[in-house]
This record gives sequence, structure tokens and C-alpha cells, in this order.
Amino acid sequence: MASRIPAITLHNGGKMPMVGLGTYQGHDDEMRQVLNVALECGYRHIDTATVYRNEAEIGDVLHEWLSSGRVAREELFVVTKLPMTGNRSGDVGRFLQDSLDKLRLSYVDLYLIHSPVGMKANSKGVLDMDTNHEEVYKAMEEQHPVVTSMAKRLGRTPAQVLLRSDEYPILLQHPVVTSMAKRLGRTPAQVLLRFFDPEQLGRHSEVHQSETGQRELQSTHCRLQIRRIPDLLQHPVVTSMAKRLGRTPAQVLLRFLIQNNLVVIPKSTNQKRVKENFNVFDFELSSEDMASLEALDRKGDGRVIDFKSLFEGIENHPEWPFGIPY
Repeated sequence: MASRIPAITLHNGGKMPMVGLGTYQGHDDEMRQVLNVALECGYRHIDTATVYRNEAEIGDVLHEWLSSGRVAREELFVVTKLPMTGNRSGDVGRFLQDSLDKLRLSYVDLYLIHSPVGMKANSKGVLDMDTNHEEVYKAMEEQHPVVTSMAKRLGRTPAQVLLRSDEYPILLQHPVVTSMAKRLGRTPAQVLLRFFDPEQLGRHSEVHQSETGQRELQSTHCRLQIRRIPDLLQHPVVTSMAKRLGRTPAQVLLRFLIQNNLVVIPKSTNQKRVKENFNVFDFELSSEDMASLEALDRKGDGRVIDFKSLFEGIENHPEWPFGIPY
């Protein structure tokens, strides 16, 4: 069946569906079953990564749908990511090829640098202090026979596009930006995010849900110390709005992001929630509802994790992004 989901147009004319399926922590038959359900619902945007360790399961399902004619390759938007241990120019081709082999695809629609911070190859959390985004991205372009023949679109994460450590702080302090922010009652970061048209950049936002509906941010490799903040799924403003609209709290939050022109990637292995998360295009939030949700923004205090507890000394890495006041 053809997907009915709206999409944004990327700078090269590619179409990225507004709702994607997040697959982090999905494995084995559970991942296969969830992806089948998602494709039946109409999902066509699938988000995975080398470090998720589920590309093979996703590839099995996609191959079945493609070979049976249930979906055309052009209908799909498949995303995977270069791991931290591959943040070197010489590693791009082999990591991408490994992902393609597992996904059983000849190309992916978007290949992202997963983390701005690099890690030494074959190491257990040893940081590579020589990470250089420009060299990695240049390698993506220069390896034309290897990479562009396999990937239709090469991309960076929003952090690398908007928040480059050598440019973004300067923009935040520019008089034009600060004066505009003051006049509009916004932060400089909000002004810049509006200036960089999301229709062109295709910014991502992920909503992670566990089986209990709680936000679950856990590493598959180690436990992280996560800052405790109120769960938006249980926030009175959100729950009361959901009740009034006859929707789930997750649907309200997803709709809020979509109306801000943000691509959303809700993650769940609960088949019921996978279906619910896709059904967010038959209602709209009013301007009053949008303002109420916008008021919940905690800015920097709302960041739940900065990876300091995962990698010792990561804040000293030249590409660690959280020193930027956004």
C-alpha cells in the first residue's frame, strides 16, 4: 500500500517522511515483527545505526517486502549512521558497505555521522581526540565511486549542520541575532533554528518510549547517570490536553513537533504504540495548545544526558557539542 504520510523536501529534492520508526533497542524476531507492523501501517521512514546492532533484522524484513513487490524501493527512506569508531576519513567506505550488506540494500537514503565525538578503532571507550568532521565529510564526497554509488544522499546530524563548534557560538553572539532574539522574545538559538529552514535541513527529533510509556534512555553497553526531569508523557499540561483531544500524550507531543516542522522518530517495540504514533495527521493543535506546550521548554536544564558518565573526559574532546549554549 502507498504511504499517506506527509514528507519534507530536502535540499536535493529527496522526500523525508515526517514520521519515522526508531529502532534503537529492537532486536531479533521482536524487531522483525514490529517493522512488519510499521510497514503495514504506512511507515516508510526507517531509522537505524551500526551501533543499534539490528541492521540485519531490518534488512530481512525490507528484502521480503521489496522482493514480493509490497513496497517499491523509491517509497522507502532508510537511514543508518557511521559509528563513533568510524569517525575517520579512511573508515567511511567500509562501515557504509557493512551496513548495506546487512540491510540488503544497494543504497541508503541518508547516511549520518552518528556522534560528533570519535572513538579509537577496536577500543573500549577510548576517545579519538583527532576527530575532524570536515575530513570525514570530505571523505564521503571524495570517495565518489565507493560512497555516492551506495548512498543517494550524504548528511550530517543537526548538531553538525547547525551547531558546529567553530561557527555556532559566533552566530549566537552576532548583534543581528541577539537583537532579533530580544525583539521577538526568543533565545538566539531559537532564532537561528527558525532561520535555518527545517524544510531544507530535515531536522530530527526522537521520542523514546519503553513498554511502560516512560522515556527510556539507556545505553546497550553501560548504564548512564541520567538527570531526572519531569516526564512530559505524564505532565499535567500534556495529559489534560490529550484527554480533551481524545489522544494519547505521545500523540500530542509528536503532533507538537510536527507542527514545528520537525521530523519525528518515535521508538517503541509495542505494536499498539507503533500504530498510535503513526496516527498523528488527522488532528491539529490550536495556537493556544502550541503555546502551552512551548512554555514547558526548560532549555539547557531540560537536557537529560551529556555523555559525561559514559566516557571519561568526553567534555575535553574538541568536538564535544554540549559546551555550546543552545
